Amino acid sequence: MIQLNCSLIVETSENVKPLMEQAIELVAFSLHDKGCISYDFYQSLTNDDRFMILETWESEEALKAHSESDHFKRIVPRLKELATMTLERFDF
Repeated sequence: MIQLNCSLIVETSENVKPLMEQAIELVAFSLHDKGCISYDFYQSLTNDDRFMILETWESEEALKAHSESDHFKRIVPRLKELATMTLERFDF
């Protein structure tokens, strides 16, 4: 299994709402991708500008297919425009 922790930090308050809308759409589509075990979106309770997407995949093949999906290719670049993104990967 593969777990990805995607941290998003929004630098301007006007980017918060569009980021949330895009992330919620990404979650909705990604939950239907083959091999997706979980895909969740969180906002910090202490910092309004900090978000996290946590995703778990069955295999490298499933993650690769997800990263090549239309929704990923459309939404992730927009998220990167709205926030600073960092990614942690854990294989287990």
